[in-house]
Amino acid sequence: MTQTPGDDRRLPPALADVARVGFDYDGGEGIDFEPYDAFDSAEETTDWFRQWTGNPEVDGDAYRVFGQDGSGGLAAVWYGRPGRPLAGQPVVFLGSEGESGVVAGNLSDFLWVLADGVGPLESVLYGAPEPRPSAPRTALTEVAERHATTPRRPARDIIAGARAEFPTIAEDIDALCR
Repeated sequence: MTQTPGDDRRLPPALADVARVGFDYDGGEGIDFEPYDAFDSAEETTDWFRQWTGNPEVDGDAYRVFGQDGSGGLAAVWYGRPGRPLAGQPVVFLGSEGESGVVAGNLSDFLWVLADGVGPLESVLYGAPEPRPSAPRTALTEVAERHATTPRRPARDIIAGARAEFPTIAEDIDALCR
């Protein structure tokens, strides 16, 4: 199994702070997301990716899994930009029913998506709601304000930008499936 250069699989401080926030799905009104307090190991990620694709020849080296939704779909940082550090890589969601898509173009933008009340599953399945002019200040907003290096934008703009940058990600992942 090849390793991404400089990969020590330590959760960045921003994701560690996200993991400390309590997510309450609240019967469909909240964010369906359960962040982990550590990345899955390389072995766990490869085992999962092989099962998810049905392809015993692939590995999960390009993914750093850091959370899941209630059905078992996984959120991961995807090394889709060679040579860039982890924080500059896109965040993706690979659902339990085969859904896949990009959530945000980088970790900073992912924090703003969460702060806008949108989780990985919701962003892939539904996009994002209309911008909320007076979105409530939440613990996720505070995490984004503390760690984000990009300006705050509505989740729908962030998701649309990431989809425009990586328009074939679902097809590329589907091509790995057997």
